[in-house]
Amino acid sequence: MKTNIILLSLAIVLCGCNSIHLQPNSLTPNATVYTTRGGYTLRPAIKELMQERGYEIKIGKITDSNNMFENGIFEGEIFDIPETAQYILRVSEDSERFRPIWCAFNGFWWWRFYVSIVDQHNSKEILTWTGRGCANSTIRKMENILNKLEETHNEQ
Repeated sequence: MKTNIILLSLAIVLCGCNSIHLQPNSLTPNATVYTTRGGYTLRPAIKELMQERGYEIKIGKITDSNNMFENGIFEGEIFDIPETAQYILRVSEDSERFRPIWCAFNGFWWWRFYVSIVDQHNSKEILTWTGRGCANSTIRKMENILNKLEETHNEQ
């Protein structure tokens, strides 16, 4: 009985790590994606993953700044979003935490984050993901999310 309660508690804790809402078949492969510069380790990892999949990542040009540094970026910066950007990728993240026991076989780093992708052409949010997890499993989840977002395009 005691073992069942422990396993049930562990399952509840692990299931509550991510909340993902997405619009399948809504992301065009090889499109231009705008995002902000920098980040701790998750934002650069997602940018790299999307570039490897063929997306053109654009950072934008800073048009104004009041030098307020927070969350790994200058929050007071105003960017000029390229007109060619079909999507906007937003990644908010806490600084990563070294979790050698919890994430021993999964990248060692623990991330807490929020990821959003918006289609600039129709102003629809096609991905909202709030979560936390080990580095490698989070990137695998992002790959699976991108597969679902690109689904009909991949079938052609």
